[in-house]
Order: sequence, then C-alpha cells, then structure tokens
Amino acid sequence: MRAALIFGLLGFTGLVACSGGGSSPRAASAPAPAPTISAAVQHIVIIAQENRSPDNLFHGLPGADIANSGLDTSGNTIVLQPIPLANGYDLDHRHVGFLAMYDGGKMDGANTNLIYCGITCPSFPNPQYGYVPAIDNKPYMQMATQYTFGDRMFETNQGPSFPAHQFLFSGTSEPETGSDLLASENPGRGNPGCLPPVLGQVAVIDPAGSESLMVPACFEHQTLTDLLDAKGISWRYYADSVPAIWDAPNSINHIQNGPDVANMISPETQILNDIPNGNLAQVSWVNPQYADSDHPNANNGSGPAWVAAIVNTIGQSKYWNNTVIFVLWDDWGGWYDHVKPPIYGSYELGFRVPLIVISPYAKRTYVSHVQHEFGSILKYTEETFGLASLGFTDVRADDLADCFNMNQTLQPFHAFPARYSADYFRRLPPDTRNPDSDL
Repeated sequence: MRAALIFGLLGFTGLVACSGGGSSPRAASAPAPAPTISAAVQHIVIIAQENRSPDNLFHGLPGADIANSGLDTSGNTIVLQPIPLANGYDLDHRHVGFLAMYDGGKMDGANTNLIYCGITCPSFPNPQYGYVPAIDNKPYMQMATQYTFGDRMFETNQGPSFPAHQFLFSGTSEPETGSDLLASENPGRGNPGCLPPVLGQVAVIDPAGSESLMVPACFEHQTLTDLLDAKGISWRYYADSVPAIWDAPNSINHIQNGPDVANMISPETQILNDIPNGNLAQVSWVNPQYADSDHPNANNGSGPAWVAAIVNTIGQSKYWNNTVIFVLWDDWGGWYDHVKPPIYGSYELGFRVPLIVISPYAKRTYVSHVQHEFGSILKYTEETFGLASLGFTDVRADDLADCFNMNQTLQPFHAFPARYSADYFRRLPPDTRNPDSDL
C-alpha cells in the first residue's frame, strides 16, 4: 500500500517488458557485444549533497531497506515523523554523535544525539527520528525509482563533512603520506585549507581511537586527481566561491598551491554553462551552495531542484550517452538510520548515506543491496579510465559493478520536473555565507 501511494504521488507508472509471441523465419543475427565500461563511459559527474540518511530522505522508496520506526536507548519504538527538508535545526554529526547513535552496535542511540537550534528549535519529541515528505523530495524519488538506488552505500568516515569530502576525493583523510592518523572532525577557526594567513586546525584520530591531537587542515598526499593528471584525463571541481570545509582540494597543498588550482571552479553553477558549451571535463565533482545543499537548518528546500538542474542539463546534452552521474550525500547528518555499518579500525565505516546512479548504462528501477562506500566511486573511476589504485579505501571497496548493465538498450533521456529550472540557478548570485559552521 505504501509503495503504491509513493508511486502515485510521484507519477510513476512502471515499466513493462514485452516480447513478441511469433517466431522469425530467419535466424536472428548475433547481438553486438556490449561495450566495455571504459569504451562506453567517457564522463563521470559526482554530485555531493549534504547530511542525510536513507531512512530520512528516501522514506517509502519501493524495494529499498528503509525503516518506518527505530528504537531508542530505553527500548521504545519511535515512529519516524514527517519533517520538512528545510527543517530549521541541526543535529550532531561529529564523531561523538556517531558513537552516541551507534551505541556499541545496538543502533538505538539517536534519541541521545544532540540537537542544535538554528532558525527554530523543534517543539516536538524525538526530532532525530524524521523523514522528508515526498512532496519535498519528488525529483530525488523519481531519479531513484527510474535508475539505480544504493541502500548499502556507507559513508567511509564516522564523522562530519570535512573528512567525508577528503575520503570522497582521495580515499583517505591522512594529513601526510604514510601517516596512521586520520582527520576526523571539521576544522576550527581559520581557513579550512591551505590558504594563509591563518590555517584552521583539525582533530585527528589515531588507531586506538584517541582524538587528542590537532593538526593544520592542510594535507599532502596523493589524490584521485593526481592519477587523472598522470593519464591526461581532464577534471574540474565545482564549488561555492567561499572557501569551505566541503571543498576537498582546498586542503591539498600541491593542488591549492600548484597549477591544478585552475581546475577548482566557482561558482558551482558554472557547470550548468560548461555542459551546453561543450566544456564538461571527463571527471567532475559538484558541491552546492548552502541553500541548495539539503543541509539541516541551512537549506531552503531547493536541493532536489538543484540536482535535477544538473542531471537534466546533462541528459539534454551531447554528453548523455557517455556519462555516469553519481548523486550522494556526504554524511548522515545526525538523522536516524537503522542499518548497522561494518566497522574497520577506529574510524570507518560510518552510517549509510543515499546513492543514486544515473546513466544510460545504470540498471533501471533497480535497488542495489551490495555494500558500497566512497572508495567504490574512486575504484569505478580508476577502472573506467585505466588508472592505478590510490592504495587507500579504493582497495577494499567494490567497483559498483552491480549497478550497471552494459547490454541494455540505450533510451532517450526524460527530464525530471522540478520547482526551479537550470536557468534559475544560473541567475543566482554567489552565496557569500561561510558554510564553515557545519558541525
């Protein structure tokens, strides 16, 4: 009943596979071999939104492992309640917030997670146990039902946005090559990266789980872009015009202070011009402004339309038939999620985040129950372009192979209706607010 209701709200009518009943008088010709991924896919676009769990953002998605309720530390069952995407308050998503919610593996500690009043303070009980109503995230639900949704995509790190984006960009958050420390929190006061004069300090976690040490948030280790550069593969990193903890290259010294800084593009809306102008790089990361980010307390509800604008612009361009788009959220944001993550060492893995894979080659109306993590996107990119391995989380991660069917017939793209168009976002002035208040 719930699935039928959700499909009805989304206007989804389903796909019917038909086959002819008669036989042909001639033997059918052998089908052409399926293209390899490396031959078919020439562009990868990684769209990173902010701070949502599958239970929170994809409530009622047919076929996905999405909970309607969860336990608290007293053993009570808490029914998830509808809370608008622009909810007006924030939740703790630091490492300590992860540990509280994980509760030694019992997954019942969301009620103890701290709440931070922003625009408003929640006046209702258990605000950590919430889901976004379908009316607020219709484009996301349509993308997830039409293409591939991953309900076992785990955030690699057990903490907030800064280290999450490092893992998504490099497969590690180590401060320097060979270190056994990992940046585990957001930087404090100062610039969130390698820009002088004041460098922000960030907590690091050691193999025993101690976060007592602080280091400058300016790192030196290999990133995926180094491998791309070595093979002559073009890349761009689209981000807001204000240096932010969400922008991974800011904290890589040889990028911020080297020639590759030219590949850091702002404002992020420039991608909506680069696509129709034929300037899409072979690999692109796209981060939002605060208002479009889905970040609790900071967004205005326009995130689904922002993502739809990028997807629609690609779908209606010459790039559609050779592009894979990954849409994911950088951390769980403190929202309840019921799936226990596998634990590696003192800081990996974190809770689930949603993943949508959009491409002519992505399986249609498919839910992947295979374990993925941020390193899976890195490994997919390495294999697609014939790169070496970074040697970090990409080694243990899968390559998202179950999300693709290279044999399926390519179908024309159909745009996702959204509240705002690409032209709306093109006209937006740069957001001058500093998003470094992210918890």
